[in-house]
Amino acid sequence: MEWSEFMKAVSVSISSVEKVFGDKLALDEVSIEVGAGEFAVLLGPSGSGKTTLLRCIAGIERPSSGEIRIGEQLVVSSRVFVPPERRQLSMVFQDYALWPHLTVRQNVGFALHRRPSAERRERVSDLLDRVGISNLADRFPSQLSGGEQQRVALARALAADAGLILFDEPLSNLDADRREQLRIEISTLTRTAGITAIYITHDQSEAFAMADQICVLNHGRVVQSGPPEKVYRDPVSAFVARFTGLAAELPATLLCPCGASGFDVALPFAQDHRVSARAPIALDPDAPVRLFVRAAGVRLERSGHDGIVGEVRDVAFVGRGYEHVVQIGPEHFVTKVFSGERHERDETVRVCFDPAANFVLPVQEGVQ
Repeated sequence: MEWSEFMKAVSVSISSVEKVFGDKLALDEVSIEVGAGEFAVLLGPSGSGKTTLLRCIAGIERPSSGEIRIGEQLVVSSRVFVPPERRQLSMVFQDYALWPHLTVRQNVGFALHRRPSAERRERVSDLLDRVGISNLADRFPSQLSGGEQQRVALARALAADAGLILFDEPLSNLDADRREQLRIEISTLTRTAGITAIYITHDQSEAFAMADQICVLNHGRVVQSGPPEKVYRDPVSAFVARFTGLAAELPATLLCPCGASGFDVALPFAQDHRVSARAPIALDPDAPVRLFVRAAGVRLERSGHDGIVGEVRDVAFVGRGYEHVVQIGPEHFVTKVFSGERHERDETVRVCFDPAANFVLPVQEGVQ
């Protein structure tokens, strides 16, 4: 049975959505476009508005203003509010939200109660097999592990014949190994089914691994959106740079332009050494800036004249090699510096920065 017989991906259009709780502005003029069949991730810290936005899409919350369309259906406007059960979507909750008195088979088949019994049985059997829990079909939720319950919740969402699935931090209650396994399964199954997905998380590694589009939220606003590669390589503000993973953030002074979109900068603790880096946004040559260093943009050398002198303060074996913490200057550190060889604690090394992988941004964020 092909999934395309049941599901048709839908686009999602969010236009100037605001949500006010009392005197708090939870969503501030949020606009996002998600294409049919796209996997979009809402990434942000606690309180950024991502859960509120997901609940507005689902119909659990009603926006104070703005419009939301799911496919061709206008579900929210100043005059329209379509209830959740009439929207073309299903949802996977953080706490799974399974019916405790129903078996796995019954939980998954609940959304198919209007279908002929033979078709329903075939559909449920197919879904349980696809998510790898066909052997658990007659168990109750209380008899399942967290990872197994999450698979049931995913199968139930896929059974709903919806073109859109919303994921509310579905992996946050699982240990690291199960998180990785289920992350792959969620990504693979939704793409195989051809469904549009909107997924929220505060975990940047999870977001970059899964997304076709990342929307970074802060204080109720979308501060940057785009393909994961673009968001990672060209953050538009210090907040985005920090939240998407740094090895170091160092005070710097602009010296002169370098290439089409970069600068040479001086670091206060290494005035005799210039560091080159990209500038993702236009910079005022007289403005104070910081050098933002990605883990992939730094390497260690035992000797030579390249880079800045530093001392290894910590080293951790990570399977494929070693991650180091290196002190450069009196109070600055570079973390997560990977090397295939081990550098011992207190060893003197040269810290070399890759101009293509690191960047300079203003001290005052261009986007709040």
